[in-house]
Amino acid sequence: MLKKSLWLAAIAVLAIGILAACGGSKDKEKSTKNAEETITIEASNFKFDKKEYEIPANKDVALKLENVDGNHAVMIEGEDVNVTGGSSDVVNLKPGEYTLRCSVPCGNGHADMVSKLVVK
Repeated sequence: MLKKSLWLAAIAVLAIGILAACGGSKDKEKSTKNAEETITIEASNFKFDKKEYEIPANKDVALKLENVDGNHAVMIEGEDVNVTGGSSDVVNLKPGEYTLRCSVPCGNGHADMVSKLVVK
Protein backbone atom coordinates (compact mmCIF):
# COMPACT_ATOMS: atom_id res chain seq x y z
CA MET A 1 0.00 0.00 0.00
CA LEU A 2 2.83 2.40 0.89
CA LYS A 3 4.64 1.65 -2.38
CA LYS A 4 1.50 2.37 -4.39
CA SER A 5 1.07 5.72 -2.61
CA LEU A 6 4.69 6.68 -3.32
CA TRP A 7 4.29 5.82 -6.99
CA LEU A 8 1.12 7.91 -7.26
CA ALA A 9 2.86 10.84 -5.53
CA ALA A 10 5.84 10.56 -7.90
CA ILE A 11 3.54 10.53 -10.94
CA ALA A 12 1.65 13.58 -9.64
CA VAL A 13 4.90 15.53 -9.11
CA LEU A 14 6.08 14.61 -12.61
CA ALA A 15 2.77 15.69 -14.16
CA ILE A 16 2.89 19.05 -12.36
CA GLY A 17 6.46 19.61 -13.58
CA ILE A 18 5.50 18.89 -17.18
CA LEU A 19 2.49 21.21 -17.03
CA ALA A 20 4.59 24.00 -15.48
CA ALA A 21 7.20 23.65 -18.23
CA CYS A 22 4.54 23.88 -20.93
CA GLY A 23 3.08 27.01 -19.39
CA GLY A 24 6.52 28.63 -19.19
CA SER A 25 7.18 28.24 -22.90
CA LYS A 26 3.89 29.93 -23.79
CA ASP A 27 4.85 32.92 -21.62
CA LYS A 28 8.24 33.14 -23.35
CA GLU A 29 6.62 33.00 -26.82
CA LYS A 30 4.27 35.81 -25.85
CA SER A 31 7.09 37.99 -24.57
CA THR A 32 9.05 37.41 -27.82
CA LYS A 33 6.15 38.82 -29.81
CA ASN A 34 6.26 42.01 -27.71
CA ALA A 35 9.93 42.71 -28.49
CA GLU A 36 10.67 46.12 -29.99
CA GLU A 37 13.27 44.70 -32.37
CA THR A 38 14.49 41.31 -33.60
CA ILE A 39 18.12 40.43 -34.31
CA THR A 40 18.73 37.23 -36.27
CA ILE A 41 21.97 35.34 -35.68
CA GLU A 42 22.87 32.72 -38.27
CA ALA A 43 25.05 29.84 -37.09
CA SER A 44 27.01 27.47 -39.27
CA ASN A 45 29.78 25.08 -38.38
CA PHE A 46 32.21 26.88 -36.12
CA LYS A 47 31.07 30.46 -36.76
CA PHE A 48 28.27 32.98 -36.45
CA ASP A 49 27.46 35.09 -39.50
CA LYS A 50 28.88 38.26 -37.87
CA LYS A 51 31.80 38.96 -35.56
CA GLU A 52 29.75 41.67 -33.85
CA TYR A 53 26.05 42.38 -33.32
CA GLU A 54 24.61 45.63 -31.98
CA ILE A 55 21.35 46.13 -30.09
CA PRO A 56 19.83 49.04 -28.16
CA ALA A 57 20.22 49.19 -24.39
CA ASN A 58 17.30 48.86 -21.97
CA LYS A 59 14.83 47.75 -24.64
CA ASP A 60 13.21 44.37 -25.28
CA VAL A 61 15.07 42.79 -28.19
CA ALA A 62 14.37 39.31 -29.53
CA LEU A 63 17.48 37.29 -30.32
CA LYS A 64 16.60 34.71 -32.96
CA LEU A 65 18.99 31.89 -33.85
CA GLU A 66 18.88 30.14 -37.20
CA ASN A 67 21.08 27.11 -37.79
CA VAL A 68 22.32 27.27 -41.37
CA ASP A 69 24.70 24.32 -41.02
CA GLY A 70 24.94 22.00 -38.01
CA ASN A 71 23.24 22.07 -34.61
CA HIS A 72 23.99 25.13 -32.47
CA ALA A 73 22.70 27.34 -29.67
CA VAL A 74 23.88 30.75 -28.55
CA MET A 75 24.44 31.92 -24.99
CA ILE A 76 25.37 35.32 -23.59
CA GLU A 77 28.18 34.99 -21.05
CA GLY A 78 27.13 36.29 -17.64
CA GLU A 79 23.43 36.37 -18.53
CA ASP A 80 20.69 33.77 -18.21
CA VAL A 81 20.19 33.54 -21.97
CA ASN A 82 20.54 30.41 -24.09
CA VAL A 83 18.77 30.36 -27.46
CA THR A 84 18.60 27.08 -29.36
CA GLY A 85 18.52 26.91 -33.15
CA GLY A 86 15.13 27.74 -34.63
CA SER A 87 13.97 29.66 -31.57
CA SER A 88 14.29 33.09 -29.99
CA ASP A 89 14.43 34.77 -26.60
CA VAL A 90 13.91 38.34 -25.44
CA VAL A 91 16.76 40.20 -23.78
CA ASN A 92 16.82 43.58 -22.11
CA LEU A 93 20.44 44.43 -21.37
CA LYS A 94 22.38 47.31 -19.88
CA PRO A 95 24.94 49.10 -22.07
CA GLY A 96 28.20 47.24 -22.52
CA GLU A 97 29.90 44.48 -24.45
CA TYR A 98 28.90 40.86 -24.03
CA THR A 99 30.38 37.65 -25.39
CA LEU A 100 28.20 35.31 -27.45
CA ARG A 101 29.24 31.65 -27.53
CA CYS A 102 27.86 28.48 -29.03
CA SER A 103 26.56 26.39 -26.13
CA VAL A 104 26.21 23.11 -28.05
CA PRO A 105 29.45 21.14 -28.49
CA CYS A 106 29.50 21.14 -32.30
CA GLY A 107 32.89 19.72 -33.19
CA ASN A 108 36.58 20.60 -33.32
CA GLY A 109 36.01 24.33 -33.99
CA HIS A 110 33.43 24.76 -31.22
CA ALA A 111 35.76 26.77 -28.94
CA ASP A 112 36.28 29.33 -31.72
CA MET A 113 32.55 29.94 -32.17
CA VAL A 114 32.46 33.35 -30.48
CA SER A 115 31.01 36.76 -31.37
CA LYS A 116 30.52 40.06 -29.59
CA LEU A 117 27.22 41.68 -28.62
CA VAL A 118 27.46 45.45 -28.27
CA VAL A 119 24.62 47.06 -26.31
CA LYS A 120 24.33 50.85 -26.79
